[in-house]
Amino acid sequence: MYDQGAPVADTRAPDVPLENRWEERRFSARLVNPANRRKLSVIVVGTGLAGASAAATLGELGYQVTSFCYQDSPRRAHSIAAQGGINAAKNYAGDGDSVHRLFYDTVKGGDFRARESNVYRLAELSVRIIDQAVAQGVPLAREYGGLLDTRSFGGAQVSRTFYARGQTGQQLLLGAYQALARQIHAGRVRMHPRTEMLDLVVAGGRARGVVVRDLLTGEVSTHLADAVVLATGGYGNVFHLSTNAKGCNTTAIWRAHRRGALFANPCFTQIHPTCIPVSGDHQSKLTLMSESLRNDGRVWVPVRAHDSRAPQEIPEDERDFFLERLYPSFGNLVPRDIASRAVKAVCDAGRGVGPTGLGVYLDFADALERLGRDGVEAKYGNLFTMYERITGEDPYRVPMRIFPAVHYTMGGLWVDYDLRSTIPGLFVIGEANFSDHGANRLGASALMQGLADGYFVLPTTIGDYLADGPFETVGQDVVAEAESGVRARVSRLLAVQGDRTAEDFHRELGRLLWDHCGMARTEESLRKALEQIPLLRNEFWQRIRVPGQGAELNQALEKAGRVADFLELAELMCIDALHRTESCGGHFREECQTADGDALRDDERFSYVAAWEYTGGRPVLHREQLNFDRVTPSQRSYK
Repeated sequence: MYDQGAPVADTRAPDVPLENRWEERRFSARLVNPANRRKLSVIVVGTGLAGASAAATLGELGYQVTSFCYQDSPRRAHSIAAQGGINAAKNYAGDGDSVHRLFYDTVKGGDFRARESNVYRLAELSVRIIDQAVAQGVPLAREYGGLLDTRSFGGAQVSRTFYARGQTGQQLLLGAYQALARQIHAGRVRMHPRTEMLDLVVAGGRARGVVVRDLLTGEVSTHLADAVVLATGGYGNVFHLSTNAKGCNTTAIWRAHRRGALFANPCFTQIHPTCIPVSGDHQSKLTLMSESLRNDGRVWVPVRAHDSRAPQEIPEDERDFFLERLYPSFGNLVPRDIASRAVKAVCDAGRGVGPTGLGVYLDFADALERLGRDGVEAKYGNLFTMYERITGEDPYRVPMRIFPAVHYTMGGLWVDYDLRSTIPGLFVIGEANFSDHGANRLGASALMQGLADGYFVLPTTIGDYLADGPFETVGQDVVAEAESGVRARVSRLLAVQGDRTAEDFHRELGRLLWDHCGMARTEESLRKALEQIPLLRNEFWQRIRVPGQGAELNQALEKAGRVADFLELAELMCIDALHRTESCGGHFREECQTADGDALRDDERFSYVAAWEYTGGRPVLHREQLNFDRVTPSQRSYK
């Protein structure tokens, strides 16, 4: 099923005390003087928070930047959908927060499967992100006295989450976009919208460019640079139904993986507990209701199984506020993986609500009584409006119904402390890399990582690499080989002319993954998935139907290419999940649980990052051992 490879290690983090590592690395990193920066070029793929902030900052530094996104505008990147907030250890609430506490909460929340060096740096930089956003004019919420307001999120007992109602991602992205637009206007960033990366150009052992397809004309072309940065987000859409935008995919990082970049922890995907439940087979995606709602909403189900009464008809003493009962210290604000498993458990016991029984109530009755409708509306109004438009139910009058769904991916391309992948010259930032969240991401930390990587980390570390540039000219034979591979793949997809659509294959793959490698998995279920996925992939290449041509706007062709990559990634996800015989984060092996039904880690055997090498056949597993100097891994408890 897989072969063992040599260990892999992060050699870039300085061997100094944890709190001094980033400053030491900044000082030791080589610099590129301003005149030489103008001679160096960088490609940035993706324009979400990580990509937009990186391109804008690199342009500001004087590098020649080329930026790509498949959307019609950088502003339509999926970061815009983030709702609840962004974490930062400012301690404005005066409730005991600190850089160390944010670091500890993140490592613990990730079930001790993250690298200490990266997580501490993330917590350290969080305070600068808020200053950057405010300087850009991002309208973060303020309390009565004019100070920035904060609220709580899962996995923390302090109020550290800064927010802009339920539109935090949108406002932060607009801040990064205006910085990017400034550089576009100045001529230091060339923007290519409606352009999809389909391969990575590797010459002389270095990443030197990308092969892209113009999504309007179908033209395939190559763009070269001295370094390439991937900021293309996560791969949660491998499950078909997820909270991600429909266009989110794995193609960029998967093609880089095929070129030699190790893929780390692919089975580490996040299940978010606060999503609108599935309503039928017609759905192509799911809708997230922000975790911030758990600040004031109370989660409950009827005490009695299969209770079909309307929620208003169920007395208080016949309601089970199960998160508050099971986890009294954190209550409704337990981490996402803990809440999701608890929701699944009560639904499996027949106490779920709604037409399918796959849902629980998120009730704002107490908050409405305490804060009044105006108070609730000021904090969550746009979220309540969105819920009503989708479900036809008014959450001011009846409780919301929620159920877990795939949201974020903690796995991604392996990177070291400098955000370098295993291909020299290829840097990976934001959700596209694996580095900061372990087996479970705390809510409101995705925006934090994307902006920390783009504004502060990458602009420092990429200079150390580019100090050796400019690099030698890339030969036309290398370019021709990369382009011919992309054109051949496009032609192959168009040539099958079968009888099934890419959406049909995607739906079948997603259901298979959710059933066998979702919230709960067993050795039996994973082996079953590993039998079925190759069969489905073979059927795809025999029966896929892609209408139209390649030299035109063809969204069916785009979709087919992305699903082909999902079919390969899905197999690696299941291999990764099967080899890790432990439960950690949201990855619950039913064979590995405590007497109370909690996740049971195996630190002695699995305290490592699983970094997989692509071979075209059996993947090769390289382990990066995780060493904890500042925290001691322990059985997580939020009770």
